[in-house]
Amino acid sequence: MAWVKRILIAVVALLVLGMVVYGFVPKPLGVDLVTVASGPLSVTVDDDGRTRVRDRYTLSVPVAGELQRIALKAGDNVKAGDVVARLLPAPPQLLDVRSRPQLEARVLGADAALKQAGARKDAAVAARVIADLENKRQVKLEGTTGYSKELADRAAQQLAIAEAEVRSADFAAKVAEYDLEAARAALAGGVGDAPVELKSPVDGRVLRVFEESARTVLAGTPLIEVGDPHALEIVVDLLSSEAVKIPAEAKVRVERWGGEKPLAARVRRVEPSGFTKISALGVEEQRVNVLIDITEPHDNWRSLGDGFAVEARIVLWEAAKTLKAPLGAVFREGEGWAVFVAVNGKAELRPVKLGMRNGSDAQILAGLSEGETVVLHPGDTVKHGVAVVAR
Repeated sequence: MAWVKRILIAVVALLVLGMVVYGFVPKPLGVDLVTVASGPLSVTVDDDGRTRVRDRYTLSVPVAGELQRIALKAGDNVKAGDVVARLLPAPPQLLDVRSRPQLEARVLGADAALKQAGARKDAAVAARVIADLENKRQVKLEGTTGYSKELADRAAQQLAIAEAEVRSADFAAKVAEYDLEAARAALAGGVGDAPVELKSPVDGRVLRVFEESARTVLAGTPLIEVGDPHALEIVVDLLSSEAVKIPAEAKVRVERWGGEKPLAARVRRVEPSGFTKISALGVEEQRVNVLIDITEPHDNWRSLGDGFAVEARIVLWEAAKTLKAPLGAVFREGEGWAVFVAVNGKAELRPVKLGMRNGSDAQILAGLSEGETVVLHPGDTVKHGVAVVAR
């Protein structure tokens, strides 16, 4: 029996020794692992914006008189030639030596503006013809080796923009014609005792009514603002340091506008003059307005109106397929960047060269290959050579 007791003691001792040894053996760290893969990557600058009717006109009083009550309300549709307000003219006043030259100059200025608007309309029509020819050429190329979907989409968008420019130029020409008629009426001193009827120069929608009640008004008093709801643009004020990075005709995704899907748009212009704006933290910032045109059919965003809030994602750079890794796996190592790669169950410190970056991913130019696994959000406990295991 003594030998049995000795065997049991030896077994217990070996078990205790094994447990002690196991306790001192380093255990693999549980980490989050992500596989490096190729895919689309885009770099955007995001900011809030607001919509506004691009083509708008304020109808003002051409001559002093008694304004009759205006029945129109904001949102009402009007046609070109519709009477929007009526004035009972005040007794005519003699034009003094100073007033007559001023009114004559106003007529000349309105006539010049009408000619300028006509020239702009002709230029817009010519640009639309060119855009239409290019779009038809791209359509004919579909299915051939020379076809490019990107060029075809771009041609279709350019045609949509050109058509919008024609509508805008036509609006401006009609408004200039109306201004000329108003200037001539003011120079003539009204039309006797007959009521003066103010008519809408264009088809559109009433945006604002400045004067509703009947009262005496002076020449130049704004009454109604009319605009074309189809010609809607988006204004985004960006930091000047971000605005300078925007390429010409950059793509834009309009989100959080109320619809189910984002809207496609393009940057039309980055205004050349900036302005100072106080941020929510009380810091002065230099900002620049970026003007954006929606390139989708109006039926897709007909619920948008003037002054609506949207979020614009302006594409600074994009690639359809490039090697990328999560930004959370990349960290600074000396003067460059590095990642921890899981190789045979151990963390390997690997320097990498980064390209473009956005808020979630970084483009990998060198140091990693597709299919390798990297440690996501490595802590201070992750070192080169440390055993790691997927958490």
